[in-house]
Amino acid sequence: MTTYVLAGGCFWCLDAVFRRLEGVSKSVCGYAGGSSATASYYVVATGKTHHAESVQVTFDESILPAEVLLDLFFLIHNPTTPNQQGADHGPQYRSAMFYADEEQKAAFEAAITRATQHWDDAIVTELSPLDHFYEAEPEHQDYFNNNPQNGYCSVVIEPKIVKARAAYKQYFR
Repeated sequence: MTTYVLAGGCFWCLDAVFRRLEGVSKSVCGYAGGSSATASYYVVATGKTHHAESVQVTFDESILPAEVLLDLFFLIHNPTTPNQQGADHGPQYRSAMFYADEEQKAAFEAAITRATQHWDDAIVTELSPLDHFYEAEPEHQDYFNNNPQNGYCSVVIEPKIVKARAAYKQYFR
């Protein structure tokens, strides 16, 4: 099993897509890349800790190749806007990849290179060593499935799922 920590704006969006992929055994919303020793939603939301809303995704590369997961990551968020995804602004919404070792760093660098072919503007995705991943509060886990009545789910998250499924349907459950 392989585990990546990725940030692409609101963690609910990444989590909703990752949970639908064959080979994904675990998807956890949380925080990474910050300067404080702890993280919680309301503290991270201030932007002062510099944590990014992130997802720790664990998957089986024999079912879901790492390249596919990383290419999907770049499909479902905009890696060209610093500290912003759509209407969400602040360092907690930045595009970032947190590597656990040199092998992951190389895989992430290769994914960034591949992604440049699909975006007109420069990719600003931050590449950083993973210091610590803080699991988000229970209400943020599997948010899309647990809050189907929420407008954010239908307006922001659902289109990302549809886009990802259209491009990579063979990897969806």
